[in-house]
Amino acid sequence: MIVCIHLPRFELTVAAGDRSAVRRQALAGAALAVAPSVGGEQRVGEVSGAAEACGVARGMALGESLARCPDLVLVPGDPVRVTEVWEGTLCALESIGAAVEPARPGLAYFETGGLRGLHGSTATTIAAARRALDRPAHIGAGPTRFCALAAAMAVRSSRPLVLEGKQARRWLAARPVELLGFRDDTAALVEPLTRLGVRTLGELEKLGRTALTDRFGVAGALAHRLARGEDGALRVRLPREHLEETMAVGDASSGEALKRVLGVLVSRLLARSERRGRTLRAATLSARLVAGGGWRERVVFRQALADPERIWLALSVRLLSLPAPAAALGLAVERFGPPVSEQAELFDEAPVRRGPSRAHAARLREAVAQMRAVAGEDAALRAMCVDPDSRVPERRVVLAPISE
Repeated sequence: MIVCIHLPRFELTVAAGDRSAVRRQALAGAALAVAPSVGGEQRVGEVSGAAEACGVARGMALGESLARCPDLVLVPGDPVRVTEVWEGTLCALESIGAAVEPARPGLAYFETGGLRGLHGSTATTIAAARRALDRPAHIGAGPTRFCALAAAMAVRSSRPLVLEGKQARRWLAARPVELLGFRDDTAALVEPLTRLGVRTLGELEKLGRTALTDRFGVAGALAHRLARGEDGALRVRLPREHLEETMAVGDASSGEALKRVLGVLVSRLLARSERRGRTLRAATLSARLVAGGGWRERVVFRQALADPERIWLALSVRLLSLPAPAAALGLAVERFGPPVSEQAELFDEAPVRRGPSRAHAARLREAVAQMRAVAGEDAALRAMCVDPDSRVPERRVVLAPISE
C-alpha cells in the first residue's frame, strides 16, 4: 500500500509566512497567487481558492491571470523558505521509518509495507505520519502511486481515504483528467485532452492505448496505464549530507561587497571538517531579500572543484541574477565529488594497448557524474542487447545505467 501526503497550496502558504496583511486578505477571500520569479518565465505559481474560482491556474501567464482576475494579489515567492520547510517535512516523515519519494514541494509518497512491523496496520502508519507532520495534510492511500494521489486529492477533511484492490480502479475511472497534471511526464496532455472533450480518467481509458500512443507518443501510453490504475515503483530519495553556511550581509547587500561575502562563505564551507577532503560537484546559492522573499539557484560546476578561487569565480557570476538587494547569503553543498587527494598516474599506459587508458576511463567517469548532477540519475544510460532475435523491438535492446 502506497500513501500520498498532499499539503494544499504549500508554496503559497510558505510564501505568505508571517505577513499579517496577506493572511488577512486570504481570510477575507482575496484572490492570491505566487508572483513569477524575476528574470524567469512570467507565469504565476500556486493560487488560492478564490483565484481558481476566477479561472486562474498554476502556470498561467501573468497577463492572462490579471485579465481574468484584475484583483489578483501577487505574493513574492520565497524558494529558500519553501526548500527549508519542505526538507523539514520530509525529515519528519523519515523519522517514522518511511522511505519517501518527494514529487514536488507539498507532495510526497511512501510505502507502508516495511512499516507494519513498527506501527502495525496501514491506518496506524498513517496516524503516525500525521502526528509527525506539523501542519494539516490531505492523506490518501492506494495500491499504486497514482491511486494514492487521486485519493489524497479527493480528501476534504482530516480523515484519510484508503482504496484497496479492484475498488481503486473503479473509483479512479470517475476522477477528473486534471490529475495527470501532477505528473511531469503527462502534465502536457491535460490541455489537449480537455479540448478533445475527455473529462474523466474512465473516458481516457476507453480511448485505448494504441490511439493514445499514436496521438501523444510515450506520454499517451503512460496516461493510459495511469488511468487503468497501473504505475511504476517508488523512487525514494537517498539519505545525503547537509552542509551549509549562511551569513548576514549587513550593508554589503549588492555589488563587490556581496562578492566578498561570498568568498567568506566559500572559505568557511571548504574548511568544514564534515567535507573530509572531498570536492564539490554541485552547490546551491541562496539569498534572503531585503524586501522580503528569497532567491535560490543551483550551480553545477564543469568539474568537481576544491579550489576556493575557482569556486568563487563560478558562483560570483550567478550573483548578477540576484533580483533585489540581499539581507543574508547562503551556500550549501548539493553534491560531493571524489576526494581531492586522488593522484593521477605518473606514467600513463602505452597507447598501443587495446581499450581506453585509465586516464581516459577516469575522464569518462567524471563526465558521467557531471551529467547526472545536471540532469538526474537517468541522464547517462547505455544500450544493452538482451534478445536480438525478438520480434518485439522493445525486447531487443534495453537501457541500463552506466557504472561510474
